Order: sequence, then C-alpha cells, then structure tokens
Amino acid sequence: MAKVIQKSVKELKVSLRFDEHTIPVGRLAIRDYQIYFEYYNSFVAEGLEISPFKLPLKTGLKVFDKTPFEGLAGVFSDSLPDGWGRLLFDRFFKSKQIVPETLSPLDRLAYVGKTGMGVLVYEPDHKFLDSNEKDLNVDQFYEQSQKILQGKASSVLREMIKFNGSSAGARPKALIGVNSNKTKIVSNQENLPEGFEPWIVKFPNSFDGNDAGAIEYVYALMAKEAGVEMSPVHLFESAKCPGYFATERFDRKGKQRLHMHTAGGLLHSDFRYPSLDYKDLITLTGVLTKDVREVEKMYRLAVFNILSHNRDDHAKNFAFLMNKQGQWKLAPAYDLTFSSGPGGQQSTMLMGEGQYPNTKGLISLGEFAKLKKQAIDDIISATKQALSQWTNLAKNFDVNADNIKLINSKIKLIEEP
Repeated sequence: MAKVIQKSVKELKVSLRFDEHTIPVGRLAIRDYQIYFEYYNSFVAEGLEISPFKLPLKTGLKVFDKTPFEGLAGVFSDSLPDGWGRLLFDRFFKSKQIVPETLSPLDRLAYVGKTGMGVLVYEPDHKFLDSNEKDLNVDQFYEQSQKILQGKASSVLREMIKFNGSSAGARPKALIGVNSNKTKIVSNQENLPEGFEPWIVKFPNSFDGNDAGAIEYVYALMAKEAGVEMSPVHLFESAKCPGYFATERFDRKGKQRLHMHTAGGLLHSDFRYPSLDYKDLITLTGVLTKDVREVEKMYRLAVFNILSHNRDDHAKNFAFLMNKQGQWKLAPAYDLTFSSGPGGQQSTMLMGEGQYPNTKGLISLGEFAKLKKQAIDDIISATKQALSQWTNLAKNFDVNADNIKLINSKIKLIEEP
C-alpha cells in the first residue's frame, strides 16, 4: 500500500492499458507551474488518436492554458475525479496535514495511477489500494458518505476512497464488483473474482431526497423504453430509502478496457460554464465516429433529455469510447434523471434555446442531423410514450408523492410544435 506523498510529482509517464499489455503514450511534466506534454515517437507511430481535436498525434511539446483544466489537456483531465471524488481526496489530504491547494494536477493524477476510468494509466502510481476484496454494505456506505459530506468520519476516508476510484459527479459513488444475481458486492476495482462484473453504485448527496436513486432508476427504465442505449441498471434494496441506483461500467468489458473521453474533454468545454448546443454534440458525434447510426443515438438522447426535463446535461455527461483499433462510438447514456440546470435552464442548449426548449426545436435538431422526417417523428413519439409511464413506474418504486407530481408536471410542460 502506497504512502501519502509529501514531495510534489514533477513528471508522469502516461500509458494505455486496453488489456494486460501496456502501450507507452508520452510524458507529462510540470515546471514553474506550467504543464507540458509530449508524445513518445513510438506512440505516434502507433497511429492511435486518443484526443484528436485538442491533442492531435504529433511530435513536440504541447502546453495548454490554465483554463479550463488547470493546464492539462482535456483527455488527462477526464481521468481526474471531481465532485464527490475530489472531496474525498481533499478531506483525506487535510487529515494528513497536506493542504489540497498545494497539489498540482500531476500530483492528483499520480493518485489516480493505474485504476482510473478508461484505459489511461499514470506512473508513478501513488494510489493506496490493496488487492483484497471487501464486501460492501450499501446502507453502511450511505451512512458514512453522509457523515463525510457533513465533515465527519475522517477515520473511514481511506476506505471510501478505495471504493470511489476516480469517478466523477456530485453524488457519492462506489466502484464495485457485483455477482450475476446482485446478491454480493465487493470493493476490489481491478482483477475481480470469477463471476463478478464491474459496476458503479450511486448514493444521494446532501441536496437530494432519499428517493434520488429510485428516480434515476425509473428514468433509466423510461430511457431504455424510448430506445436510448444504456448499460444494464439495477436498484439495490435499502432499509433507509427506496433504493440505490447502480449501473454496469461501460469502460470495462470483461478483462478488456475501452478509452473513455467526455465531450467536455474532447472540445475543452468547461461543464461548469455551459456553452454547448446539441448541434455541437451532433456535429462532434458525426466527425468523431463517422457513423450516422451514432448520430441518431445522440439525437435520441437529446430528445430524451429535453422531454424528460434532465437539465443537468452538461459537457461531462456525454462520453465517447475508443477501442484498441482506434474506432470511436458514443458511450451508453448515463446520469439521466430529473434535474435543473444553471438558472433552471438546459446545460446544453437546443438550437440556441435553454429556457424553453420544445418539440419544434427537436424537429429542427433532427433536420440539422440529416435524419429522415419519419425517424425524427418516431423518436419523439417513442420518447413521449415512454415518459407517459412516469407516474405508474414511480409509484411502483416508492418515489415520494410530491416528486411524482412535480416531475409529471414538468414533463407535461413541453410545448407541442
């Protein structure tokens, strides 16, 4: 188990690990608060574009502005935990008399090490993980997460970090292994026991109601009914709330890994300051994947987000996956739930409209995506039909009655063309 570092990291080796083999990518270095990156010549010869727009595959030193990613390229920033994950690390560092503000992005990447999301791995690896599996009690994890959010329970920080990995998002999460019938959960993120698959389980934060997991689960069911591609989902039972939402990790397929890159990281768009339109995401999907089927998937996801009042649709809530042959596709949808964006508006605008997006705008977006009229109409119709199941499904999974009424009213507010 690694010790907490006191000396700042000056250089990091970056590699890819799609499987048991490691492919050296390049080197990150920091000098006088400026971060530099350079691809290895051997990796340039491989021809794999890990971030084609902002970090194209060329020799020579690359440097980036402090904003939006503290001097990192977006592809490396995508490896860093934010929200809950960053809170855990910062609380842990403080407990060891380390001021978090003194840590550079390279220091933080060293703590991601070899167990981050996707395929990127970093050396030296200062991650303090052991190889022992430990059973997870979801209700106990929830209680501990609430104490940490309240500034308590420093004694369990290391254990919580082991479960969290480098996941992003505001809600507490645990990266886990789950057996096929969902009766046993273990903490080991890598080299899972036979019969276990890698999943993520989420817990309410201090701003959520205790039915947040049930709401997200119902949204996942409706999204699947609407034809949105999603990973398998599950609602873990709880003695303290209607349940905890969980989903299978899409960056892992058995012993294989996939490179994951968010739209924010690809475009260097800061999710904290919304600036994207769904037109940008449609264009990005087409250019990156060169596949009209993936463009249609993005359009279907846009329709669901708009009609379901998911307004937390920021740049980090869309991701793309690349395999070892360099082929890209849109990642399965995630973080689909009822939410309000900045000022109550969509985080990602619809044809320039954020406050009052409507089905007329969705039709225009479909036309921009060069989809056939019948496909546009079918997708919108299928989504509305799926969302009409909200009230019945929400009651079945014990969503709070007031939330059922609120969400139902917002879903029905969408203006007809």
